[in-house]
Amino acid sequence: MAALLQRVKSKMFIFAHRKVRGLLDGEYGSVFKGSSLDFDDLRAYVPGDDVRAIDWKATARHGSPLIRRYVAVRKQNVLLVTDTGRNMAAAARGGETKKDLAVLCLGVIGLLALKHGDTVGLVSGDSEGTRHLPPKSGEAHLERLLRDVDTASLASPRSRLQDQLDYIAATFGRRMLLFVVADEVEADAGLEKVLRRLRAQHEILWLTIRDADLVAASGPAMFSVDDFSPLLRKLAGSAGVADAYTAAALDRDTGRHAMFRRLGISEGEVAGSADVMPALFALLERHRRAGQ
Repeated sequence: MAALLQRVKSKMFIFAHRKVRGLLDGEYGSVFKGSSLDFDDLRAYVPGDDVRAIDWKATARHGSPLIRRYVAVRKQNVLLVTDTGRNMAAAARGGETKKDLAVLCLGVIGLLALKHGDTVGLVSGDSEGTRHLPPKSGEAHLERLLRDVDTASLASPRSRLQDQLDYIAATFGRRMLLFVVADEVEADAGLEKVLRRLRAQHEILWLTIRDADLVAASGPAMFSVDDFSPLLRKLAGSAGVADAYTAAALDRDTGRHAMFRRLGISEGEVAGSADVMPALFALLERHRRAGQ
């Protein structure tokens, strides 16, 4: 039984009325319809051609306007990318687990891709290994992908999404759409290097699942899922610790946003399941506008 996929469909129905779902579907189609074309050759510009098709570098070399011609590719491969280490078993800002939000986000994009005739694959993993399920069609296949993401637990190895991104960079040559769902990763030179390499070959959409707020969190016990060290509530409630935590989180967010701007990667954020549909719509629209 396609339990996870059915849950995704139910969430889509609850959190988005028909008009919004239609807008999201249309946004997906408008953003990626050009991605199903592969470059073929150049020809001379004639009046009436779209000026956006002009290859300016080739024009400069040739001395007269040349436009790019493309051939249609029947299907686009959409690669879902996510961390299934124990970071994803932690709570998101809205109280749900990051894993559950990842399943929802990936499921929505996967359903849109299947509806548009695209194939969907998955790269997931943790610091101890990377798994790849090749792109295929069909809801049964998408359910299998979501079940793989749903395996994240506190017993999983540590998270290290850069390993999965390194795997993609070393393995895939054909252009794809990469839809990445991750927690609040910290920008560093290694991550930026592999993303720059991937951005040169693939289209990338990135959705960040926001961490639980340490200061606002409640409950009998708190601990870090990275190393299971306890987080003392008395310290978390002190003004000095709260201010330091807020400043550190802001620095991390600022660094991540700046990295994505430098690389030209569209990023969105979700804190809970109610955010998913509007966040995905905004992310697709942002990506479409960036490509105009």
